[in-house]
Amino acid sequence: MAEGRLLRGLGWVWVWLLITVVLVFLVIRVGNDVEALSTGNIPPEGEFDRRYALNPVLAYAHIVPGAIYLLGAPLQLSRRVRTFSLRFHRVVGRVVLAAGIVTAVFAVAVGIVMPFGGLVETSAAVVFGIYFLVALIIAYRAILRRRIATHRRWMIRAFALGIAVGLIRIIVGIFEGTGSLGFVEAFGLAFWMAFVIMALAAEAWLWLRPRAQVLDVGTS
Repeated sequence: MAEGRLLRGLGWVWVWLLITVVLVFLVIRVGNDVEALSTGNIPPEGEFDRRYALNPVLAYAHIVPGAIYLLGAPLQLSRRVRTFSLRFHRVVGRVVLAAGIVTAVFAVAVGIVMPFGGLVETSAAVVFGIYFLVALIIAYRAILRRRIATHRRWMIRAFALGIAVGLIRIIVGIFEGTGSLGFVEAFGLAFWMAFVIMALAAEAWLWLRPRAQVLDVGTS
């Protein structure tokens, strides 16, 4: 049991680290976009912020529900929340599921319409955006049939892909910090690396945890 608690604790440290990274960059993103749109000072060609200033509706149709999903999903995975109020768990679950589906659809659209990392980013956004969407749909169908273990396993898979956005930023920072790749080149590659790593991490988590314990993946 001690090993299980340690594994669970390390898992949540990693989860909140990635969520924090996402939230920090979200605040920066909003600040930059508000300034650009309010002043009409659109960043020049080749700048990362330019695509957001030119496509704010599409960008925030992905960003806003994505933030809701990342903040709500940990509540769904928390045993304390489920124990405290199953009704609250179900209500939040509906919100999280809806937000996840919307952000997945627009993630694919953003990857196609406004990629910064070129075809490499587009391919990763499409492949894993669709996988994220499929995982949510399977999880939803499973809970309708009261297949709770299957539901939570697929929600874990979806959540792992959701927080991979934070890992993208970390990987890009490593590439830039070491001078191995420039920002543009690193961005698309980081998409593939982060999503693959987190997809495999989810499978490793599910494999390491006994099936019965998957019912309680949250903090105790």
